[in-house]
Parts: sequence; C-alpha cells; structure tokens
Amino acid sequence: MDSTFLVAVDGSEGSDRAIEFATERALAGKAKLVLAYVIEWSPYSFHTPEELAERHGRREEEIERAQTKLLGPVAESVKAKGAEVEQIVRHGHTAQTLADLAGEVGASQIFIGRKGESRVAALLFGSVTASLVQTSPVPVTVVP
Repeated sequence: MDSTFLVAVDGSEGSDRAIEFATERALAGKAKLVLAYVIEWSPYSFHTPEELAERHGRREEEIERAQTKLLGPVAESVKAKGAEVEQIVRHGHTAQTLADLAGEVGASQIFIGRKGESRVAALLFGSVTASLVQTSPVPVTVVP
C-alpha cells in the first residue's frame, strides 16, 4: 500500500458518490481505504452516574448499528471491487473527528461528499464539509 485514503460515510447520496470516487482512486493507486462514520456527540453534558451509564449503553448500541447497518455493507462492496478497506466509527464533532482520524490512520487524503444543505442553514450553522476543508491536516476532495 502506497497511501491511505479516509472516506467520510454517512449514508447519503453524496457519501455514496465520494465512496465510489475514492474507491476508483484507491484501486488506481493501490491505496487503502478507511471508511469513517462519525456520530455527533457532545462531551459537554452534565449527567448523573445513572444517566452516564445509560448514555454509554446507547453509545455502544449506536456504534454497533453503524458498523453492521452502514459501514459493513459499504466495506463489503468496496472489498468486492478489490480494494483494501478498514472501518471506523467514532463519536464527536464530525469535522474535527475526521481531521483527527486522518492523522491517526496516516491518511494522505480525505474524501467527502458535498451535501445539499440550504444556503441559509450553511450560513447560520456552517457545514461539516466547509469545516473539514478548513481544519484538515491533509488535502480534502469534495465530491459533488
């Protein structure tokens, strides 16, 4: 393997296009694909010990569901095309978590689909894609 590509996966059509585009590039360049799904999760909450235990249980269920229902089928499809693939599910702020993951896995590039947010929502709240482009330690390819 010459390099590693990180691909943001969220189940959207844009994500599917990013996976396809990244897979083509990975096969051409003998790169490994790391498929990443980030579950939005705020660490800034105050809970009782009981609430924390319940929250941890939900967190583990979400990770398992993301692995089996979303990443698993995508990984199998990518493997069937001949690419080496790894799957990662994390909780956190999506853009920051993807930027951090790029460093952890030694990614040389990140692929992400452009979502069809309204201009108003993007102006008010920003977008994961825009945040990632600004904070990523490696080049980001935004797939339309």
